[in-house]
Amino acid sequence: MKISKKGGILLFSLAGFLMALIIITHQNLGPAADPKEELLKKVISCAVILIACLVFARWYEKFTTIPVELYQSRHLIWKLAKNDFKKRYAGSYMGALWALAQPVVTVAMYYIVFDKLMGGAGRGVEDVPFVLFLTAGLVPWFYFNEALNNGTNALREYDYLVKKVVFKISILPIIKIIAATFIHVFFVAVLFIVAALYGYYPTIYTTQILYYSICLFIFVLALCYTTCSIVVFFKDLTQIINILLQIGIWATPILWNLDNAPKRWVMLLKLNPLVYIVNGYRSAIYGKEWFFEDFFSTMYFWIVTVVLFGIGVAVFKRLKNHFADVL
Repeated sequence: MKISKKGGILLFSLAGFLMALIIITHQNLGPAADPKEELLKKVISCAVILIACLVFARWYEKFTTIPVELYQSRHLIWKLAKNDFKKRYAGSYMGALWALAQPVVTVAMYYIVFDKLMGGAGRGVEDVPFVLFLTAGLVPWFYFNEALNNGTNALREYDYLVKKVVFKISILPIIKIIAATFIHVFFVAVLFIVAALYGYYPTIYTTQILYYSICLFIFVLALCYTTCSIVVFFKDLTQIINILLQIGIWATPILWNLDNAPKRWVMLLKLNPLVYIVNGYRSAIYGKEWFFEDFFSTMYFWIVTVVLFGIGVAVFKRLKNHFADVL
């Protein structure tokens, strides 16, 4: 019996739902958890995953159009990303070192103000040096900040490529994000050095840094497909994003510990997907917990990311034909 492509995708989606259902039903939130709250979370999780699987099966081709284009152009993307990184600092004496200077100074100033001048008032986790706690939170934030700003302005910066008829402009946002990744790799190395200086050496859990970096990469890419499309027609979006980023660094537990927040605010704060990323980086450096142990947070992050990616793809494809006329 021959199964059609659409039928195969539907069966694959339902198989994924059944697998998630088995995992969810075997999740245990601990003896202190409220049984009713635990049951409600499981029911909601199952319903959301089922809806997500059915939506994916229905609009499979729309979801995969841009990922396929990115894969087909992977060699060109890598070449343009390296060129983008090199030309950004071409002509300056210190070159790429300028990209490292501002984040390093920022970490140093936050450390001096919160840990030294305020007498330890900014401490995040007991028995963990504040400078390590702070650095582990700021490293993913710097990456998100730079990648989102650069990815948002990708179409405007490469307007001469947008106007080319045969060029796949869907690759432009990911070029800027990959260029930002080069700096991020350096700061991850700095984070490892800071951790080692305080006696936190790499363990098997440290490998999760790669997983959380991929999470952040895909999340910011999902956002950029929407923002880079809208900013072509609404240039004020750049200023709005800068303001939101200023708020975001305080709304995300980077300079403070989520465990110290009032309980009634914790669930609301966790709606921010970056909370999952920041806590993940810290867990990878000095924690002893795998990402899949917090199944509900992992599931929530990926559902939000996939939804944002779907929205971004839809907006990008809808406005794509008008980019050249406006730029």
